[in-house]
Amino acid sequence: MSALSLAVRDSHTMLRRNLLHARRYPSLTLNLLLTPVMLLLLFVYVFGDVMSAGIGGGGADRSAYIAYVVPGILLMTIGGTVVGTAVSVSNDMTEGIIARFRTMAIHRGSVIVGHVVGSVLQSVLSVVLVGAVGVAIGFRSTDAGALEWLAAFGLLVLFAMALTWIAVGMGLISPNAEAASNNALPMVLLPLLSSAFVPVEAMPGWFQPIAEYQPFTPAIETLRGLLLGSEIGNNGWIAIAWCVGLAVLGYFWSTSKFNRDPR
Repeated sequence: MSALSLAVRDSHTMLRRNLLHARRYPSLTLNLLLTPVMLLLLFVYVFGDVMSAGIGGGGADRSAYIAYVVPGILLMTIGGTVVGTAVSVSNDMTEGIIARFRTMAIHRGSVIVGHVVGSVLQSVLSVVLVGAVGVAIGFRSTDAGALEWLAAFGLLVLFAMALTWIAVGMGLISPNAEAASNNALPMVLLPLLSSAFVPVEAMPGWFQPIAEYQPFTPAIETLRGLLLGSEIGNNGWIAIAWCVGLAVLGYFWSTSKFNRDPR
């Protein structure tokens, strides 16, 4: 059996292991899912009329605000889901299972690959569930065809992969699960400082660069353009550049940290 075949086989085994853990202990995933769902319901039903009037400059229109806020909530869902990945990686590193894996005849990188692929699958499933809630409360994408939906799905997967690699690195450097959760907290906070809930133009001038020049805002605007037909501009290329850059950075950071033998 070739080295590539061994790597694929062992990565598949580690993927099954991580998915079984997620199925047997779903509380962490469910807790992370509750945050975007609660924010979606809060901003639509409590602040929806006021926010829509402020954004549109006209009368209150909750349905218009649903269309505006759902793309941001979907990307926030990915940010929340990968926090669980950082915690899971930290648990593996601190509970001794990795030391046992190092003594076994398995492909070394398969442990990380299993975490990454498993996290991306969980992120996609989480986005589907939150998106279903959005559809249930009135979100519609009438301007998107099959190509736009495919591009939107590809963007979500690419974004999930990029954040997952960063989350794996955060889990590897954390001494325990609590520290991993805290280190990964920016994944949840950055969407709150983006254009997820209000346009960047509506923010104070000194704060606009913070909201504009971060990975979530161009990804959110690109997703809005694909699903709602709004102007994308340069946001598409910027979002892809952010995703590729974060994925490459996270990959080299995670693999170098993981391959470093413990003292």
